[in-house]
Amino acid sequence: MQLVLLTALGVGGATVIGALLGFIFKKTSHKFNDIVLSFAAGVMLAAAVFGLVLESLEYGGKYSIIVTVIGVFCGAVCVNLIDKLVPHLHKLTGVDQEKHPSKNDKLNKVLLFVIAIAIHNLPEGIAAGVGFGTGNTAEALTIAGGIALQNIPEGMVIIAPMIAAGMSGGRTFIIALMTGVVEVIGTLLGYFAVSISTAVLPFALAFAGGTMLYVISDEMIPETHAHGNERGATYSLLLGFCVMLAFDYFMA
Repeated sequence: MQLVLLTALGVGGATVIGALLGFIFKKTSHKFNDIVLSFAAGVMLAAAVFGLVLESLEYGGKYSIIVTVIGVFCGAVCVNLIDKLVPHLHKLTGVDQEKHPSKNDKLNKVLLFVIAIAIHNLPEGIAAGVGFGTGNTAEALTIAGGIALQNIPEGMVIIAPMIAAGMSGGRTFIIALMTGVVEVIGTLLGYFAVSISTAVLPFALAFAGGTMLYVISDEMIPETHAHGNERGATYSLLLGFCVMLAFDYFMA
């Protein structure tokens, strides 16, 4: 349990690290963000397949393929519903580039953007926590590591819009911290869900895998291909995938 708690704090803390870097480097290049985010997407893709979906098949018993397929789609639909209920990230990433918004309008849109990130962090945290249900600590830590890596540039990009909208540095940092706290809560929820009943483990693994696959395909890949860096982003994703693949191979 202590390791799970430390992992939860690490996953959430990665957002805080990104926020601190955001204060230092108030404007990083799209190319840098795309390369780092693509590498994280590659790690998360491999983690979702090898650490969650395939593990779901292994623990699912006689009807494993049915449970896994249903779980994957339930996870994807869950994140899709979140997208319907909260502002979509792609539509709000340019809020700091509007020409003549009023100060209040600009701040409100920035806060909506931050809320969207916070809510999306919940299923990611759950995926990190569910990974510990298999008992494979190394694989669970790798899943959490991929999610944490993705949180660093995410934490960085929320700082500049809030400061540009006139928010104080202290309030900006507290809001960034709260988005990380959501991820900590999600990690603990995922861990306790599979700890209470091992019967839900196959579905929970597939559900977590589905949420990650959806986020990778719907959010991360389009974002990293939207600024003219798609070639570098593609190779960075492949590198992240292969790093995770090699890690999984040598730890087996």
